[in-house]
Amino acid sequence: MELTTFWRWWLAGTTSHLGSAVGGVALPLTALTVLDASAFEMGLITAASYLAYLLISLPAGVVVQRTPLRGMQVTLDLVRALAVVSIPLAWWFDVLTVAQLVAVALAVSFANVLFDVANQTFLPEIVPAAQLQARNSLNSGTHAATQLGGPSLGGLAVQVLGAVPTLFVDALSYLMSAVLLRTLPARRVQRPADRPPMVRMIREGWHFVLRHPIIGPAMWDATATNFVSGAMLALFPYYLVRELGAPPVMVGLLLAADGLGALLGAALTTRFTDRFGTARGLIIAAFASVPGALIIPLGTGAAGYLAFAAGTIILAVSSVVLSVTTRTYRMLASPPELLSRVIATVKFVSWGAIPLGSLLAGVLAGPLGARTTLLIFGALTVLSPIIYLSTPIRRLRDLPLDAPTPTEARAPSR
Repeated sequence: MELTTFWRWWLAGTTSHLGSAVGGVALPLTALTVLDASAFEMGLITAASYLAYLLISLPAGVVVQRTPLRGMQVTLDLVRALAVVSIPLAWWFDVLTVAQLVAVALAVSFANVLFDVANQTFLPEIVPAAQLQARNSLNSGTHAATQLGGPSLGGLAVQVLGAVPTLFVDALSYLMSAVLLRTLPARRVQRPADRPPMVRMIREGWHFVLRHPIIGPAMWDATATNFVSGAMLALFPYYLVRELGAPPVMVGLLLAADGLGALLGAALTTRFTDRFGTARGLIIAAFASVPGALIIPLGTGAAGYLAFAAGTIILAVSSVVLSVTTRTYRMLASPPELLSRVIATVKFVSWGAIPLGSLLAGVLAGPLGARTTLLIFGALTVLSPIIYLSTPIRRLRDLPLDAPTPTEARAPSR
């Protein structure tokens, strides 16, 4: 029963991720080639895609804890499908604008926040603790595979069909995901007589994360990394099209390098952390991210393509090692009654940095150019190893599950 449930859950996510990877190429190319968007507008669209993490991540943890997962996830898939399909419809009637792309990105981001928190909360319910590392690696590997194949397919589809019609693939993937999730068993929500206030529940999750000696520093490292990622997400399509002159097929292939790196990272993470230890693995991966980020915007022509691909692969491998290791640790070290709120707190802080990085990159790329802006943000990746080296993690081989935590944070809600 558990195996069947997991694989249906996995197939729903895989379908959705593949469609999103195709849409991740089609949407920015729609902005660039159909609406002639500027660097600032590209930053605005990317920022809108992640703004909800700043606005609703904290209450999302409480909402997920109080809401049946299956019904909420199906509804969110349908919302995302309707939002995406509005773009080709508006284009068909010749009323498509950058403002609508921003609005769609914002709507999808709100749905993504709730969906992602629910999805991560659901996994420990259907997978034994001993299998969480392997399942998280599988999920990261699958996501990487979709990021490898999706952008390539997206670039090819845009070249053949055009950027806007390709977005129908993304909408269809959400519909298929909704159908699959509808077959999963519904989670029964405990409804205690004494329902604690949302603010108090948010505060418990917040205090647990900030006071935890491992989860807290890992969150700040992810925040610094995601701030840089926000800039890259905003500027990569712009840089490839406007400064390297890449055609849609090449844009898709180069963006797929992130998927290749993530696939390698997912395949290697468990063996890597078994060999070096989970704590040491975090530090090694953090150091590896620095040269990867700095290589990306170097060179022109074919050399520029190679540098972009190589740097992206290195950065993706290190990011997956960091992500899988810390995500698994959160699931194992967090009390079950706090898990959704711990995930939401981490999402709020770390993913909330993405829109800030996107907006700042869009502002800087106008006067400085995309290449210089990417170099500036690439240099900021040095913060990642500095953060880990400034914590007790630097003295450990493995992350301890018995790390001391404040009594107040561990107390269940009353």
